[in-house]
Amino acid sequence: MINLFKQDKIKMQLQDKIIVITGGASGIGAAMARRFGAEGAKKIICADRDLAGAQAVADEVGGVAIKTDVSSATDISDLIETVENDIGPIDLFVSNAGIITIGGAEVDDEIWQNIWDINVLAHIRAARILVPKMVGRGGGYLLNTASAAGLLAQIGSAPYSVTKHAAVSFAEWLAITHGAEGLKVSVLCPQGVDTPMIAGVDTSTVAKDGIISAEGVADICVEAIGDERFLILPHPKVGDYIKQKGADPERWISGMQRWQAMLNEEAG
Repeated sequence: MINLFKQDKIKMQLQDKIIVITGGASGIGAAMARRFGAEGAKKIICADRDLAGAQAVADEVGGVAIKTDVSSATDISDLIETVENDIGPIDLFVSNAGIITIGGAEVDDEIWQNIWDINVLAHIRAARILVPKMVGRGGGYLLNTASAAGLLAQIGSAPYSVTKHAAVSFAEWLAITHGAEGLKVSVLCPQGVDTPMIAGVDTSTVAKDGIISAEGVADICVEAIGDERFLILPHPKVGDYIKQKGADPERWISGMQRWQAMLNEEAG
């Protein structure tokens, strides 16, 4: 039998795959569900705290909705075991749910812990269960949604910057450690995306290079998964910023300080 995950010349295809998407009720998660459905996925599982929203998306794609709070280790475990036992082996797990919290070091520990649970530990807890399963059966795919802030910085939100950096680092570690065992890993790092997350956020801090649609992000993800690309950058300019930051960190910090000062001045 051909192993679709280990053959050099055969790339990951979404057709006939069982796919789980957290944060599947809206935004990027919902757009991915619709796009993956159009690619012929066998079954799409939309997991979200908003069960009604997840069910509406699942109904569109002939999928299944499962109420899931990704800040709960038990919910993540129950989600994975339910799908594996009742539907089948998970081919692609998209750890997409995330939140943003405005503020810096003054943010309360409880709020820091909540964003850490959702933006970082949710990825770790899913991998803890899925990596042994996927490696044991010859391969699998994890797509973790982070942010360009995880490669650069997020003005106005230390919790978001810190957790998204951690999410990128964990995805990188997974790819390095388990890539030779057939595990494929991608990390999605967009700037501003037109989703409910940015509804209460000053978009000047998240959309330096424009706000794109969730559908546009989903299209790019399909292409990247087909190429088994680790770093997914819906805003290509982010790649240039990474190089600039790495080449001259002092200049990078100075430039970000100027941007911060400009935003402070505009805010009055």
